[in-house]
Amino acid sequence: MFDFGVEGYRPQWLNGAGAVAQAHGRRLSGLIGRPLTRVWAVWDLEDDEWFCDCPVLFDFDGEQVEINHFKFDDLSLTWATIDPRRPVQWPGFDLRWRPEPLPGLQALRGEVLQSVELLEWTGNDMAQGAVEVSFLFPDGRVTVFNALDENGLNFAPPGPHQRRHTLGQ
Repeated sequence: MFDFGVEGYRPQWLNGAGAVAQAHGRRLSGLIGRPLTRVWAVWDLEDDEWFCDCPVLFDFDGEQVEINHFKFDDLSLTWATIDPRRPVQWPGFDLRWRPEPLPGLQALRGEVLQSVELLEWTGNDMAQGAVEVSFLFPDGRVTVFNALDENGLNFAPPGPHQRRHTLGQ
Protein backbone atom coordinates (compact mmCIF):
# COMPACT_ATOMS: atom_id res chain seq x y z
CA MET A 1 0.00 0.00 0.00
CA PHE A 2 1.33 3.43 -0.96
CA ASP A 3 1.96 5.62 2.11
CA PHE A 4 2.38 8.98 0.29
CA GLY A 5 5.89 9.27 1.72
CA VAL A 6 4.50 9.47 5.27
CA GLU A 7 5.89 6.94 7.71
CA GLY A 8 3.15 4.89 9.36
CA TYR A 9 0.37 6.27 7.17
CA ARG A 10 -2.08 3.63 5.95
CA PRO A 11 -4.96 5.25 4.07
CA GLN A 12 -8.37 3.62 4.37
CA TRP A 13 -10.13 4.41 1.08
CA LEU A 14 -13.89 4.84 1.07
CA ASN A 15 -16.37 5.86 -1.62
CA GLY A 16 -19.69 7.60 -1.13
CA ALA A 17 -21.17 9.75 1.61
CA GLY A 18 -22.96 6.81 3.25
CA ALA A 19 -19.78 4.78 3.64
CA VAL A 20 -17.86 7.78 5.02
CA ALA A 21 -20.67 8.69 7.43
CA GLN A 22 -20.98 5.11 8.65
CA ALA A 23 -17.23 4.71 9.22
CA HIS A 24 -16.42 8.18 10.59
CA GLY A 25 -19.64 10.13 11.24
CA ARG A 26 -19.70 9.65 15.00
CA ARG A 27 -16.06 10.60 15.44
CA LEU A 28 -16.30 13.59 13.08
CA SER A 29 -19.38 14.91 14.88
CA GLY A 30 -17.50 14.40 18.16
CA LEU A 31 -15.16 17.19 17.04
CA ILE A 32 -17.99 19.73 17.29
CA GLY A 33 -17.32 22.17 20.13
CA ARG A 34 -13.54 21.75 19.94
CA PRO A 35 -11.25 24.56 18.78
CA LEU A 36 -9.15 24.12 15.65
CA THR A 37 -5.66 24.25 17.12
CA ARG A 38 -3.58 23.46 14.05
CA VAL A 39 -3.75 22.42 10.40
CA TRP A 40 -0.73 20.72 8.84
CA ALA A 41 -0.04 20.34 5.13
CA VAL A 42 3.01 19.15 3.23
CA TRP A 43 5.02 21.94 1.64
CA ASP A 44 7.31 21.61 -1.39
CA LEU A 45 10.38 23.60 -0.33
CA GLU A 46 11.88 23.81 -3.82
CA ASP A 47 8.76 25.22 -5.50
CA ASP A 48 7.55 27.00 -2.33
CA GLU A 49 4.02 25.65 -2.68
CA TRP A 50 1.55 23.25 -1.11
CA PHE A 51 2.20 19.64 -2.13
CA CYS A 52 -1.45 18.63 -2.59
CA ASP A 53 -0.88 14.88 -2.94
CA CYS A 54 -0.30 14.27 0.77
CA PRO A 55 -2.94 14.19 3.52
CA VAL A 56 -4.09 17.35 5.29
CA LEU A 57 -4.07 17.12 9.09
CA PHE A 58 -6.65 18.95 11.22
CA ASP A 59 -5.98 19.05 14.95
CA PHE A 60 -8.99 19.87 17.09
CA ASP A 61 -7.53 20.32 20.57
CA GLY A 62 -5.61 17.02 20.49
CA GLU A 63 -7.96 15.05 18.21
CA GLN A 64 -6.27 14.80 14.80
CA VAL A 65 -8.15 13.80 11.66
CA GLU A 66 -6.14 13.16 8.48
CA ILE A 67 -7.93 13.73 5.18
CA ASN A 68 -6.72 12.58 1.78
CA HIS A 69 -8.23 12.23 -1.70
CA PHE A 70 -7.04 9.89 -4.43
CA LYS A 71 -8.18 9.11 -7.97
CA PHE A 72 -11.63 10.56 -8.73
CA ASP A 73 -13.66 9.50 -5.73
CA ASP A 74 -11.46 7.81 -3.12
CA LEU A 75 -11.44 9.48 0.30
CA SER A 76 -9.41 8.38 3.29
CA LEU A 77 -9.98 9.59 6.85
CA THR A 78 -7.53 8.37 9.46
CA TRP A 79 -7.08 9.44 13.05
CA ALA A 80 -3.80 10.39 14.76
CA THR A 81 -1.62 8.11 12.63
CA ILE A 82 0.67 10.85 11.27
CA ASP A 83 3.32 12.72 13.23
CA PRO A 84 4.07 15.99 11.40
CA ARG A 85 7.43 16.19 13.17
CA ARG A 86 8.55 13.21 11.06
CA PRO A 87 10.02 13.75 7.57
CA VAL A 88 8.10 13.15 4.34
CA GLN A 89 10.07 10.91 1.96
CA TRP A 90 8.95 11.33 -1.66
CA PRO A 91 11.72 10.74 -4.23
CA GLY A 92 12.60 13.83 -6.23
CA PHE A 93 10.97 16.31 -3.82
CA ASP A 94 12.13 18.27 -0.79
CA LEU A 95 9.02 18.14 1.40
CA ARG A 96 8.22 19.23 4.96
CA TRP A 97 5.11 19.49 7.09
CA ARG A 98 4.10 23.10 7.60
CA PRO A 99 1.41 24.45 9.96
CA GLU A 100 -1.29 26.70 8.49
CA PRO A 101 0.57 27.27 5.22
CA LEU A 102 -2.33 29.10 3.55
CA PRO A 103 -3.93 32.36 4.75
CA GLY A 104 -7.45 30.91 4.89
CA LEU A 105 -6.27 28.25 7.34
CA GLN A 106 -4.49 30.78 9.54
CA ALA A 107 -7.73 32.75 9.89
CA LEU A 108 -9.58 29.69 11.28
CA ARG A 109 -7.02 28.75 13.92
CA GLY A 110 -8.58 28.95 17.37
CA GLU A 111 -12.16 28.93 16.03
CA VAL A 112 -14.56 26.45 17.66
CA LEU A 113 -16.04 23.88 15.29
CA GLN A 114 -19.80 24.33 14.91
CA SER A 115 -20.69 21.68 12.36
CA VAL A 116 -19.28 19.02 10.03
CA GLU A 117 -20.70 18.32 6.60
CA LEU A 118 -19.96 15.71 4.00
CA LEU A 119 -20.49 17.33 0.61
CA GLU A 120 -21.39 14.95 -2.20
CA TRP A 121 -20.63 16.04 -5.76
CA THR A 122 -23.82 15.70 -7.85
CA GLY A 123 -22.50 16.97 -11.17
CA ASN A 124 -23.05 14.81 -14.23
CA ASP A 125 -19.38 13.87 -14.73
CA MET A 126 -16.80 11.30 -13.67
CA ALA A 127 -16.51 12.88 -10.19
CA GLN A 128 -20.20 12.26 -9.44
CA GLY A 129 -20.54 10.90 -5.89
CA ALA A 130 -17.13 12.15 -4.73
CA VAL A 131 -17.19 13.22 -1.07
CA GLU A 132 -15.68 16.34 0.45
CA VAL A 133 -15.23 17.03 4.17
CA SER A 134 -16.31 20.49 5.29
CA PHE A 135 -15.74 22.08 8.71
CA LEU A 136 -17.92 25.06 9.69
CA PHE A 137 -16.81 27.70 12.20
CA PRO A 138 -18.39 30.92 13.49
CA ASP A 139 -16.34 33.01 11.06
CA GLY A 140 -15.79 30.69 8.12
CA ARG A 141 -15.52 27.25 6.63
CA VAL A 142 -12.87 25.01 5.15
CA THR A 143 -13.59 22.12 2.80
CA VAL A 144 -11.09 19.49 1.68
CA PHE A 145 -12.15 18.38 -1.78
CA ASN A 146 -10.94 16.02 -4.48
CA ALA A 147 -8.94 18.11 -6.94
CA LEU A 148 -8.61 15.26 -9.45
CA ASP A 149 -6.26 12.83 -7.71
CA GLU A 150 -5.06 15.26 -5.05
CA ASN A 151 -6.46 17.46 -2.31
CA GLY A 152 -7.88 20.92 -2.72
CA LEU A 153 -9.01 23.45 -0.13
CA ASN A 154 -12.02 25.71 -0.47
CA PHE A 155 -13.24 28.37 1.95
CA ALA A 156 -16.56 29.13 0.20
CA PRO A 157 -20.05 27.74 0.89
CA PRO A 158 -21.13 24.65 -1.08
CA GLY A 159 -22.12 25.19 -4.68
CA PRO A 160 -25.22 24.04 -6.57
CA HIS A 161 -23.67 20.65 -7.44
CA GLN A 162 -22.93 19.68 -3.84
CA ARG A 163 -25.43 17.78 -1.68
CA ARG A 164 -24.93 18.46 2.05
CA HIS A 165 -24.91 15.64 4.58
CA THR A 166 -24.70 17.25 8.02
CA LEU A 167 -23.21 15.04 10.72
CA GLY A 168 -24.21 15.00 14.36
CA GLN A 169 -27.79 16.19 13.96
